[in-house]
Amino acid sequence: MLKISIVEGRKHRRLVVEGKLALPWSDELKAACERAGSGLYGRELVVDLKSLTTISQQGENLLLELMKRGVRLRGCGVFTNEILKQVARRSRRNGAQE
Repeated sequence: MLKISIVEGRKHRRLVVEGKLALPWSDELKAACERAGSGLYGRELVVDLKSLTTISQQGENLLLELMKRGVRLRGCGVFTNEILKQVARRSRRNGAQE
């Protein structure tokens, strides 16, 4: 199960993600990010991952894709922060290969 809440701010639009980031819910987050990315008017899109309990390989791949698009990912806790570090490393490696 995955729950996505939108929090509007002056400087950013934040998607708060709770639950499991795995198929089929990773597709739901991708669609939510695409919808939330329109109408930002200079604000930043932030995906808040503090309340995730599981991140599958598909979820990691989605986070990598979002990171490449310029979406800021925010985590909390050892598990989520370690996944984000791994995704950032993959992003840097992929960027060097292109």
